[in-house]
Amino acid sequence: MTTNELRTSQTTSADDTTIAWFSSGEGPPLLLVHGSAGDHSRWNTLRPHLEPHFTVHAMDRRGRGASGDGPEYAIEREHEDVAAVVDAIADEHGQSVDVYGHSHGGFAAFGAPVLTANLRRLVLYEAWPMEDPSAVTPPVEFVERMEALLAEGKDEEAVVTLFRDAVGSTDEELQIVRSQPSWPGRVAAAHTLPRELRVHDEHRFDPEAAARIAVPTLLLVGADAPDRFQPEPVLDALPDGELAELAGQEHEADIVAPQLVAEQLVRFLLDDA
Repeated sequence: MTTNELRTSQTTSADDTTIAWFSSGEGPPLLLVHGSAGDHSRWNTLRPHLEPHFTVHAMDRRGRGASGDGPEYAIEREHEDVAAVVDAIADEHGQSVDVYGHSHGGFAAFGAPVLTANLRRLVLYEAWPMEDPSAVTPPVEFVERMEALLAEGKDEEAVVTLFRDAVGSTDEELQIVRSQPSWPGRVAAAHTLPRELRVHDEHRFDPEAAARIAVPTLLLVGADAPDRFQPEPVLDALPDGELAELAGQEHEADIVAPQLVAEQLVRFLLDDA
C-alpha cells in the first residue's frame, strides 16, 4: 500500500465526535498526530520513510479534514481523541500502538497514555506542556491579529503569519512547507488556530501529570531551534524518558529532513522490538 492508496477509518471519541484516520504501510501500528494548521496530509513527506517499517495511521485532529468537531474546544477532548483512535487501531491490529505527535499534536498526545492501556511508546517533537508557556505562546495581540485575518477571509495569510511570526520558520522552511501538497489542508484548518494558540497558556507543565506517563517516551528537539521548548523539566518527571536532538534542524524536520526523523522513530520504536 502506498501513500496514494490510503485506507480511511473512523471512530467516535468520548464526546461522540467522529475522528478519522488514514492508513498505509506494513508492520506494527504507528499513529501520527499532526500539529496546528494541518490535517493528515501534513505527513506526506515523512510517510514514505515510515511505511516500510510500520503500518502508518495518520489521524485528522478534530475540527479539520474528515473528522468532526465539538461545540467547545478543550485540550482534554484531544487527549480523548488520541486515546480513542489508539484503542480502535489496537483492536484492529491485536497489539498495542506507538504514537508520534508533532507540535500541538504532541500536546494532544501528551494526555493520552493515562486514558488507554493500548499505547506502547510515545514520541513527542517539541510538543509538551511547559513551565513557561510564554516562550512559545504568542501574545494576546497576535492571536487577535490572527482572528482579524480569519474574519476578513484571509485564511492563507493567517497560516503564513503563524509559521513566520509564531513558529519562527525561516523563509526557506516556509517555502518548503508552502510547496507541499498538504498546504491546502493547512489553509482549510486555519479557523482552528486561535483556540489552539490560547490553550498552551491555560495548561502549564504539571510534573505529577508527566509522572503518570508510564510508557517509554522520546522527546525530540531541533538542535538549531531556539532554546524555548524546555524539555528538561518533562524529561526529569517522566518515569522512562529520553531526549534526542535533530542535528541542523529546527521545528519542521519531519518535512525538511524526513529521513532524519524516521531514523529516530525506527531506532526508538523498533530497535528492541
